[in-house]
Amino acid sequence: MIPQKSTEMKSFVIDTNVFIHRPDALLSFRDNEIVVPLGVLEELDRLKTYSDEKGRNARHAIRFLDEASRHGNLKEGVKIENGSTLRVVQTKTRNIPTDLEMDKADNRIILAAYALLKEGKQVFFVSKDINARVKATALGIKAVDYEKQKVNIDNLYKGYREAEVTQNTVKELLETGEMSWKETLYPNEGMIMKVRESGETILSIFDKDRQKLIRITRAADPISGVEPLNVNQEIAFALLLDDTVQLVTLVGKAGTGKTLLAIATGLHKVIQESAFSKVLVSRPVIPMGKDIGYLPGSKSEKLSSWMQPLFDNLEYIMSVYKNQNIKSVESLLTNNLIEIEALTYIRGRSLPKQYIIIDEAQNLSPHAIKTIVSRAGTGTKIVLTGDPYQIDSPYLDSNSNGLTYLVEAFKGQSLFGHVFLEKSERSSLAELAAELL
Repeated sequence: MIPQKSTEMKSFVIDTNVFIHRPDALLSFRDNEIVVPLGVLEELDRLKTYSDEKGRNARHAIRFLDEASRHGNLKEGVKIENGSTLRVVQTKTRNIPTDLEMDKADNRIILAAYALLKEGKQVFFVSKDINARVKATALGIKAVDYEKQKVNIDNLYKGYREAEVTQNTVKELLETGEMSWKETLYPNEGMIMKVRESGETILSIFDKDRQKLIRITRAADPISGVEPLNVNQEIAFALLLDDTVQLVTLVGKAGTGKTLLAIATGLHKVIQESAFSKVLVSRPVIPMGKDIGYLPGSKSEKLSSWMQPLFDNLEYIMSVYKNQNIKSVESLLTNNLIEIEALTYIRGRSLPKQYIIIDEAQNLSPHAIKTIVSRAGTGTKIVLTGDPYQIDSPYLDSNSNGLTYLVEAFKGQSLFGHVFLEKSERSSLAELAAELL
């Protein structure tokens, strides 16, 4: 954690990855000294040409520093809007530990913090890179993670509660489909009630405006050929099918049905109900393991390798979905009922009346999540799915990724719904692997 404010001035040395995580991170450090090593500027300069989120954030950070430089000398220190003094320093090469290689940018950044420590300053090295923090700590520097947008994954909002009730308690709910509930619940929070006398399980969702529980009843027909297999999936379907809930997050381990439920509902809403113009599906382009490098072909051919998990779900849905006009995934794409897009191309677009699904959202930073959700136009619904325990991005973890951050930030909003899916329905092997490995 970033230490509490004291009377002594602190010097926060900011690593490059903090800017990449959040380009305006400097504003989080109030009334102290903020130090940006020259090596950080070199790395930002290298990253600014990238067309992805890293490049955008690098350019944003550079513009912030450029604006600050217009109000004074960055070498001597410039006051910024949060009351802190911003300085840019270069690494001093005298009296440095001999084990660190100076040709590595990370080491030069750490040594800039080390030099300030030797000057007698109270130094905190702020980095998202665990190894960099370990090296800094080995040199006697206090190293901290940037935790402005962190949540405790162990206490993450589940989106539902469980309660044991009597038959008399739920009599009104069974007869009329709704009932008052005195306990404080979040908007669109699910309630799983087990009736003591009969053992029956009754599902409902809390309507905040009316202060009532609304019973969930299963649809007469499967949704795009898909039926819920457990109570969590039934709550998820209820939120996905409710057009007044404009933002839905589905969090869970592998095989819990997050993506399948989202795509099945999206197709149902577009084809059967015509509630949206099309389904737009995307996911972060982050490889698991070593990157396979440049891919030849058109944009759709390049995307097919990254989007194959989405196509797998579509193929399954089409195998059980009965519709005379829609017989294949290709026909969905040809008729513009579903669009597969890279996240890079979503930025800058306004997306009205679309059912947007962002898969593997745990690999996005809070800043990237904000960029995506802010693309929503009139009549658009956004569904984000992901597993916070399976993160491929090197500077995110289960506590700092954009998906869990969004869940905690939105949990009291009436247009938001969330479900934590716990039971894997893919196979007994998948369930065992998710638990043991």
